[in-house]
Amino acid sequence: MKSLRSGKSLLTEKLLLAGLLLLAVLAGCSSEVPKPEAESKPPKPAVKPPKYETGRVALQTFHVTAKNWSADARPVRLESAYTKDAPAKEGKAGIWRATFASAQNRGVKPYVWSGVDEEGAPERGISGGSEDDYNPRNLSTQPFDIAFLKTDTDSAFKVAQEHGGKKILDKSPDTPITYALDWDPRKNELVWHVMYGTSSANSKLTIAVNASTGAFLRVQK
Repeated sequence: MKSLRSGKSLLTEKLLLAGLLLLAVLAGCSSEVPKPEAESKPPKPAVKPPKYETGRVALQTFHVTAKNWSADARPVRLESAYTKDAPAKEGKAGIWRATFASAQNRGVKPYVWSGVDEEGAPERGISGGSEDDYNPRNLSTQPFDIAFLKTDTDSAFKVAQEHGGKKILDKSPDTPITYALDWDPRKNELVWHVMYGTSSANSKLTIAVNASTGAFLRVQK
């Protein structure tokens, strides 16, 4: 009888052990596999808001850079480029281009400033182009003293509005406004050209304004 009871006891222990092992296996299968910690992603760079400048501010910025190229550098021409969202009616643009001349270097050098990230726009900041030959006798590339620039583009726009520009914008409010600045050697005066278009070639109207006094000069187109 004792051996029979011992055999039953041993069988019971084995069954109990098998049951415990089965429960352990089932518990392991049902538990969730720990997920690896999410990899930390680097923060996205902050989107820079567009920057727009008036013509006078842009020229002063160019002037500092051009002086590093040549101490006697003087501006020849300044012009804005059209971009869709620029507040051109405030005299501002997101892209400006300038040309400077140096008698010492006998060369002219173009520069571009950009404050926008639009498709096709130059890289932000100022960049210089290739230097070209300079002929002081060429009337189309007459440099001027930056001190003559006393009237900014916002004021020039207001003058242009009073001499035909308002009619154009009343009819077509989305008409692009661009600006150009150069020296008129025949009249010895610095001139803002306010263009109702993306360039002088396709402008609906161009008004010339004295960049020193702010006075209306003439309708050019």
